[in-house]
Amino acid sequence: MSRQPAPERFSLNQETVHQWSLPELVAGCTAAGVGAVGLWREPVRRFGVRAAAKLVAGAGLRVSSLCRGGFFTAADPTGRAAALEDNRRAVEEAAELGADTLVLVSGGLPEGDRDLVRARERIVGVLEELVPWAAAHGVRLGIEPLHPMFAADRCVVSTLGQALDIAERFPAEHVGIVADSYHLWWDERLAVDLMRAGAAGRIVSVQVADWVTPLPEGVLLGRGQLGDGCVDLRAFRELADAAGYRGPVEVEIFHPGLWARDGAEVLGEVIDRFRAHVG
Repeated sequence: MSRQPAPERFSLNQETVHQWSLPELVAGCTAAGVGAVGLWREPVRRFGVRAAAKLVAGAGLRVSSLCRGGFFTAADPTGRAAALEDNRRAVEEAAELGADTLVLVSGGLPEGDRDLVRARERIVGVLEELVPWAAAHGVRLGIEPLHPMFAADRCVVSTLGQALDIAERFPAEHVGIVADSYHLWWDERLAVDLMRAGAAGRIVSVQVADWVTPLPEGVLLGRGQLGDGCVDLRAFRELADAAGYRGPVEVEIFHPGLWARDGAEVLGEVIDRFRAHVG
């Protein structure tokens, strides 16, 4: 394990140490001097939202984000209503946890649908109903663009520019964007669009993971350990800083190889890699 406390802006996403229970996550972060965590709804709900909020707050940890809401692209009224109801619950959970941001993964194309533009417009339609609910609960929504390889089944919002086009229809204090190096490192407009987001105060979360090749068969679980791939992670963080972002930088890595190891060993390695490659 790292012998130095984690950097002040370091945040550990719960999925990076998927093998840990929530109490183990809290204990491990406390021991390593980690000040913030990104949580996921499924394990939090299994533990109990109220109990989780008490556990995390009692350890002095800040919840940098809650993953995830979204999946707004259903074309049928029943699917749309179900998405809205689930996201209202997600907002309530985020408020209970004191999370800075509810991360939104917008959803892919419905079965048989090929119209990306209309799918993005359906996102706006659901947000028009969700944003007042989130505002009333003091929760800020963060639209996260995902790499284009996920556009069909997971997220029709593929670039920071597309995320901003949606976010800018709503007040900046209620809707912003999530910038994740794994999903955005390739985008030639990254610097321009980060400045656009920062100028309006819309960068609500920054997440980091590396891009390694060859991609594994299950690409969703192929995020690389910091420094193992081709992303200039320090430059990514510096671009966000230049755009005015001053919040936590959350390490979110989905990788079975990390999950098979001792959690404390993984956390120590991640902290060391963060210090070396993110700063």
